[in-house]
Amino acid sequence: MSELRCGRFNLDLSRPLVMGILNVTPDSFSDGGRNLAFDAAVAHARQLIDEGADMLDIGGESTRPGAAPVPLDEELARLLPLIEALRGCGVPLSIDTFKPAVMRAVLDAGADMINDIYGFRQPGAIEAVARGTSGLCLMHMQGEPRTMQQAPVYRDVAGEVSAFLDAQAQRLLAAGIARERICLDPGFGFGKTAPHNYELMRRLPEVGALGYPLLVGVSRKTMIGAVTGKPVDDRVSGSIAGALAAVARGAAIVRVHDVAATVDALKVWRAVESWSD
Repeated sequence: MSELRCGRFNLDLSRPLVMGILNVTPDSFSDGGRNLAFDAAVAHARQLIDEGADMLDIGGESTRPGAAPVPLDEELARLLPLIEALRGCGVPLSIDTFKPAVMRAVLDAGADMINDIYGFRQPGAIEAVARGTSGLCLMHMQGEPRTMQQAPVYRDVAGEVSAFLDAQAQRLLAAGIARERICLDPGFGFGKTAPHNYELMRRLPEVGALGYPLLVGVSRKTMIGAVTGKPVDDRVSGSIAGALAAVARGAAIVRVHDVAATVDALKVWRAVESWSD
């Protein structure tokens, strides 16, 4: 699929796109608290766009391993002012949430995409997003954030992830949601060990064979630290390697903290792949 319908935007997927991460939370694993204040969040969003972000992914509730739930009103208080402030920024606004009530509110406020770690499994989630033209990112997660990393087990990680994503995508289609609104996220780090994650990365084309655009996020995650031995803030180089590995295996969108460095790396990768005199 060469385009993704994303609210006000039709995204051209002929080149890999970069989704910049904006967490407005006190406890996200990498940048928790840095952008919790409204002015800091708006400034960081504009910085990401200046660095080349094709879209923004805004989260008002941490989904790191062990994260506690956030009350509905608190999540909306973090998100709605930002959507209003950034509506005219020129790139799609994706909202990272799994609560149907939040989905409805942010779409009414003008968000362009819903990025759901639960894959629209919560009661009422599909109904909340069925109408309209918003993009929908359907992610795989084994378990739930508080417990997902305690003892994840798979017989065939790529096969099981693909089967889940295919089944959930079929549920969206059955609800009348257009196929061009759907992209898939294999959920690196969400109920998966480092070996699971790297096997899934190697076999990413199997997930891509489902025929939907792939959105991949490995930025600064534990799977990067497991290989490099580096703490979260020193995982930029490893994260870029992970993003390039994903793109080389078919990812259409990479979700990253370090936009400028990733954009440069992708420019070089594309030149290698397509340079002509």
